[in-house]
Amino acid sequence: MEVVNKVYPNEDQIKGFLEPCPEGPICMVNLLKFKVTAEYEDGRDTDLTGREAYWLYEEGIKKLLQRVGGCVGFEGDVERLTLGEVEELWDVVALAVWPSRHIMLEVMQSQEMQDISMHRTAGLAGQLNIETGGFTGQWLDGAAE
Repeated sequence: MEVVNKVYPNEDQIKGFLEPCPEGPICMVNLLKFKVTAEYEDGRDTDLTGREAYWLYEEGIKKLLQRVGGCVGFEGDVERLTLGEVEELWDVVALAVWPSRHIMLEVMQSQEMQDISMHRTAGLAGQLNIETGGFTGQWLDGAAE
């Protein structure tokens, strides 16, 4: 299996995201790989690392998620690979719970999202996003979110 980190979805992925889907919460599994040094598209000088630039985006997206009834359910540094093989590990895994794919799309198209996305682009070397459905609001141990 070849793994290719990207910062933006391709045309087929966008089409798939726009297709009808079951209603209800989704959980986006985010595998994040950061640039060593942030690189802003407008060419600004910065001393930020990629992780620090992404953190500016993350502050904003957490507020947007909370406003629509979602949350970051988990975030942690990748420590090691315990099964399988990849050439390079991601830096962070984050689980973002959205009330629905429709609401996620609305947020992604909002002006607020446009205002913070430059930090995401500046900080990320690439990522994988995996959409999961059927989220019940319960973690495996039975505790509510």
